Amino acid sequence: MTRAIFAMSPTSENALSVLGAAANQASLPRRHVLKGALGGFAAMGLSGFGLSACGGSDSVLVASPATLSSVEFLGMVAPTTDVLRADSYTSASIKLSYSDASSKTQALAYNTIFKTGDTLKNGSTNVIAGAYYDINGNPIIDNSVPASAEPFYSDCPDGNALIALANPTVPGVTGNTLFLVTQYEYKSRDNAGVSMYGKLPSPISITTLDQDKTTGALKVVKHFNVDTKPVHGLWITCASSLSPWNTYLSSEEYEPDAVNIATNTMFQAFSLNLFGSTTAANPYHYAHVPEVTVLPDGSATIVKHYCLGRVARELVEVCPDNKTVLMGDDGTNTGLFMFIADKEKDLSAGTLYVAKWTQTSATVGGAATLSWIKMGHASSDYVKGLADSLTASDIVTVSVTDPALAIPADTSFTKIAFNGKTEWVKFAPGKELAAAFLETHRYAAFLGASMEFSKMEGVALNRKDKVAYIAMSYIQKSMSDAVGDIQVGVINAGATYELQLAAAQQDSAGATIGSDWVPTVMAAVPALVGEDLVAPDAVGNTANVDKIANADNLKFSEKLRTLFIGEDSGQHVNNFVWAYNVDSKKLSRIQSVPAGGEATGLEVVDNLNGFAYILGNFQHPGDWGAIHAVIKTGVEPLLNAKWNNRKSSAIGYISGVPGL
Repeated sequence: MTRAIFAMSPTSENALSVLGAAANQASLPRRHVLKGALGGFAAMGLSGFGLSACGGSDSVLVASPATLSSVEFLGMVAPTTDVLRADSYTSASIKLSYSDASSKTQALAYNTIFKTGDTLKNGSTNVIAGAYYDINGNPIIDNSVPASAEPFYSDCPDGNALIALANPTVPGVTGNTLFLVTQYEYKSRDNAGVSMYGKLPSPISITTLDQDKTTGALKVVKHFNVDTKPVHGLWITCASSLSPWNTYLSSEEYEPDAVNIATNTMFQAFSLNLFGSTTAANPYHYAHVPEVTVLPDGSATIVKHYCLGRVARELVEVCPDNKTVLMGDDGTNTGLFMFIADKEKDLSAGTLYVAKWTQTSATVGGAATLSWIKMGHASSDYVKGLADSLTASDIVTVSVTDPALAIPADTSFTKIAFNGKTEWVKFAPGKELAAAFLETHRYAAFLGASMEFSKMEGVALNRKDKVAYIAMSYIQKSMSDAVGDIQVGVINAGATYELQLAAAQQDSAGATIGSDWVPTVMAAVPALVGEDLVAPDAVGNTANVDKIANADNLKFSEKLRTLFIGEDSGQHVNNFVWAYNVDSKKLSRIQSVPAGGEATGLEVVDNLNGFAYILGNFQHPGDWGAIHAVIKTGVEPLLNAKWNNRKSSAIGYISGVPGL
């Protein structure tokens, strides 16, 4: 599309300057240089460059290009038929407006790259997309129904990143070589219908893609799973981000509670499937930040950073200083965390902080000023050594009753809230760093942090305005009770918050925080606050279908000035992806995923070889709840037919957005 491409190319004044310089160097009239240069500009996408003559042979030619002035998403209605409710699709469009008052509207389209369970190629070997492997690379088999025994594969793809590398060497690509990194959070159920949540080691795959140079369409060339043995495997990988240095930053969403690990049957099943033993997996090896580096031949390496705290991490977002990392923390009684690395583009050592909320408003999701408590400084290697050598009893003693009321009374414990319950904790002397980095939730509460957030999900960064956005999927429980720092009204449909970022901040001890990107003010964005319904609507939605419910994935496009939001809602019959323009404040629904499914894998790519992509997966289609009672009978057979009896989900992208 000529004008859209031109808009991101040199301005007309710069173009004329180039032509003028060429004319001066060649001692030729500008018209001659211009005539010879047009082919070069056309190759740059400037064929819409307007030209006019003003007189004789030496007249100046004036350029009058029409540049792209604004982009507007034109949203779609919620699905109204059973066929649509069973599908992942978009009927939205995008309006492109130009400086000459012209405009163009073009349709968006959802494109499936592959589905989990598909047979793909790794060289000459067939592989199953989303398949699970044990620590030695052997497929994990679902034997729950012996007559239907088959390898496990995920129905829950989540985090994505699209990566371009210099000089890729994967054979079989005829267009541009791109690499898609995808992680798979969990498996919903086995063939017998028994929940498999958290019982299998999470895979991360690398898919080599062939990008068509004319259309931008993406086609699979090669697919394989990253070997996670060097990092003890992965547990419940959720959302992800692309680092500024072009690596994939993964997540392990929940920390297995090391204090109560002996009764955690889910983690024991995970250990059995990964290592062949229910006790082989060390809980302190999980809930960290894995980082995947893709190599030009399509292979990859992985490390796990232990020094960013062990929390229910949804994802991390790295700020433009390449050191400051903002983190979402999912669950009940969770916190807002920040990590500042010692060195740029290196997360192997740094300082961990946790926020204190000082409330300034209790309405519409609430607002507060934020201050920061330093938890500790360490390297990943040092924390890994602690994880290898210590057990929970070496670090903390936990009681579920008040030791001060015992006989004899013990007043040395501190009362905290942990995962929706009350505990009394006492940390071992000299084990402060182990507490900070391995028992992060308990230690943050002990230090006085505001550990009251509920279902804190994705984080995204608006660099130009120096603000971050963070999703609070549900505002309830520890955020809405009358206890502690955070006391805002219940909004079951949740909200997205804006965090103002600033320099020259000090921590609670008065020490300067070495970052220009420290969150200082946090408030819900009015247009992004969900609306609970008093009674379900005609199809079962319990939150307003034309507003966001239970925001989860967040990504921000600097070029589009748009925040993209994916839902994980138990209140919408179908979950949606939304586009929110931060300047116009317009909210547009741009995608619907199958009923009962969650919108995942959100990533926005403004330009890769001239094409833009809004990456998006979905997971667990047909995860039926009470809200689906009205539509289930009509949708279920269609959904089963399309998504392999709920065992498959799509990895794909929205096309139709111009490369910016």
